[in-house]
Amino acid sequence: MHHLPQQMSRVLARGIAVALLTLGLAACQTSKGGGEAKQLVWPDAPEPARFIFETTLRTSSDIVGETSAERLKRVATGIGQAGKPLDKPWGVAAYDHRVYIGDTLSRKIHVYDMAAKTYSEIGNKGIGSVAKPLGLSVDAKGWLYVCDGSGKRVVVYDQYGDFKASVGQPGDLERPSSVAVSKDGSRIYVVDVGGVDSDKHRVVVFNIEGEKLQTIGTRGTEPGNFNLPVGISVGPNGDFYVVDGGNFRVEAFSADGKFLSKFGDVGRRSGQFARPKDVAVDPEGNLYVTDSSFGNIQIFNAKGQLLLFVGERGNEGTPAQFMLPTGIAIDPIDGRMYVVDQFFRKVDVFRPASTPAERPVRKPLVADKAASQK
Repeated sequence: MHHLPQQMSRVLARGIAVALLTLGLAACQTSKGGGEAKQLVWPDAPEPARFIFETTLRTSSDIVGETSAERLKRVATGIGQAGKPLDKPWGVAAYDHRVYIGDTLSRKIHVYDMAAKTYSEIGNKGIGSVAKPLGLSVDAKGWLYVCDGSGKRVVVYDQYGDFKASVGQPGDLERPSSVAVSKDGSRIYVVDVGGVDSDKHRVVVFNIEGEKLQTIGTRGTEPGNFNLPVGISVGPNGDFYVVDGGNFRVEAFSADGKFLSKFGDVGRRSGQFARPKDVAVDPEGNLYVTDSSFGNIQIFNAKGQLLLFVGERGNEGTPAQFMLPTGIAIDPIDGRMYVVDQFFRKVDVFRPASTPAERPVRKPLVADKAASQK
């Protein structure tokens, strides 16, 4: 997201804390375009637009269209939805216009290549199969890391979707829920959520060879400890951030696991949390936190100061309306934001106002792989 720090003082000075007192932190939305389709932007005028709603992903047909065979099958069976749907999405990751969506019901990862206009699936065949894909992360070379909650491991795929590694030995993880990886892939941070009768509320650190390097935190309320941690993300400088769900806060740590800071508490006011689920970090170090009670995304700077909020809680599932937002990702290449809503079985896509609407055009993944092997 571009130039958000310059916006912060204006937004806070105009009384955003008061505006967010209403139930669900109702989003600021503006319609533009005259006779054209309405365009949803945030924040409200007279502030300059920072994010623009772009599209919603629900099925494979949202990117590749509906084939004649699919259309015939849909008409013959009476099924009203075209393409392969998101059955129960949870986590999302994005890198260079490729969007990866973990589906806990169909036990696979949907891959939307927004630049090549292709759809594919990984994680549902052979040794690289996943039982319950939850949090996802991508490193700087495009490798995908999937937290398999039931398998109690992290499954690693290369940029072509080929299985590369399984991280986590029996006993290493109790209830893994999310994963984040350093840019170079040398450190894999796994959130272990623990449980009511467990003190293993922590972050476990591995290398790509599967060696456990470090365990960070235990159950508690003190800085550096956790109570039901759920989401994690690595920032551009290597620091990582953990959504400490039961303590209603976000904690920051250095790459080597040293506690740095925290922000947030329980409540319904601006900058507070009710049911925080996940966190993503953009290239400028701003943090995006989903909250399934508020039904929106709150955006903070690295100091924990609220900059902006996007979306609202609602029952219709229309653009930027959420009932149970879970995973969130920021594409580090262009800053687009991808937000999963498990209830409405969708991923909403938001574009920074400074990012061109046109995406690059490139070859499909299979062609790219074939070319690389020549």
